[in-house]
Amino acid sequence: MMRPKLAFAMAPDKTRHVFDTATVDRLDESCEILSRQPFEDLTTDVARAAMAEAEILVTGWGCPMITPALLRQMPQLKLIAHAAGTVKFTVDPLAYEAGIRVTHAAEANAVPVAEYTLAAILFANKAVFELRDRYRADPSRMTSYALMDQPIGNFRRVVGIVGASRIGRRVIKLLKPFDIEVLLFDPFARADDPELSGVELVDLERLMSRSDVVSIHAPLLPATRGMIRARHLRLMRDGTTFINTARGGLVDEAALVEELETGRINGIIDVTEPEIPAPDSPLYHLANVFLTPHLAGAVGTERLRLGLMVADEIERYVRGEPLHYEVVPELLERLA
Repeated sequence: MMRPKLAFAMAPDKTRHVFDTATVDRLDESCEILSRQPFEDLTTDVARAAMAEAEILVTGWGCPMITPALLRQMPQLKLIAHAAGTVKFTVDPLAYEAGIRVTHAAEANAVPVAEYTLAAILFANKAVFELRDRYRADPSRMTSYALMDQPIGNFRRVVGIVGASRIGRRVIKLLKPFDIEVLLFDPFARADDPELSGVELVDLERLMSRSDVVSIHAPLLPATRGMIRARHLRLMRDGTTFINTARGGLVDEAALVEELETGRINGIIDVTEPEIPAPDSPLYHLANVFLTPHLAGAVGTERLRLGLMVADEIERYVRGEPLHYEVVPELLERLA
C-alpha cells in the first residue's frame, strides 16, 4: 500500500513545539513526508513541486490562506489538517466544494484555555489578587484569622458561562467536582444535552445578574461582536468578576473599562481588541484587573498537543477511519 504524500505549510518561528521529532517520525510511518522543513512561502519552486504532489497538507500558524488559486496547484490534495484552532483564516470555503476534507486541532487548544479559566474562577472567588496586594501593603492585618469572616471562597458560588463552545463545555466539566452552581447562556444549547447535565440554561441578563463570576467562551462572529454591552456589565453585582479568555471583540471594551474604573467589579482579562491594548489603557494599571497577554491558549510545550492531535487524525485518515475533529461546511458560521 502506497503511503500518502504529506507536506507542512506553516511558519517555523511561530510553530515551535507543535511538531517535535518524535511526532514527525510517527507521521513518517504512515505518510511519505515530502519535506520535514515546513513551507512558509508556497510560491517558491520547491514548495510548488511539493504542493503538486501532496495528498495531505498540514497547516498551522503562519500558513498563507489556501486560496482557490493555490488549490488549483494542489491536484492531489484530499486532506487539510490544521495544527491550530480556527480554519477560517487558512482554508477558503471552496476547498469543500473541491471535495477536500478539513480537520483541526482546536480541541487541543481548548485544554489550556479551560485550565486557565478554572484557575481564574477559583482565584477570583477567593479574592486572591486583591488580598495579595493588601497583604503586601500591610502584612500584619492580613492573617488567616482576619479573613475568617470575609465573604470569600468557592463553596456554593455561582459561575456564569457565556457560550457552550468546546472551551465552555470543558470549563463546565472541570467545574463539576466543585460545589459551584453553573449557569449557561447559549441560544443553541439544549436542556437535554447530556454534557450540560446539572447546568441551568438562562438568558444573558439573568446570567450577568446572578453570577459571582462571568466567564466568556463564545466564538467571535458578526452576530456575537460586542454582545457584552454596558447594560449587561451594569447587571453584575458589586464584587463579582468578569473573565474573558475568548476574544476581545465580544465585549464593548470601552464600557468594560468604564465599569472596571468604578472598582465595583473585577476583571481577569486575557484578550482585548486590539490584542495589545493602547499604551495608555487603564487595563494596565487598574488594581482590580488581572491582565495577561493572550496566554490562556496553547503556549510553549502545550503546543505539542496540537501536533499530536493532528497526527492522530492523519493516522485515522490513512486507515480509512472517521475523523474525530472534521470541520464540515455547515458548522463554519458557528465556529470561532
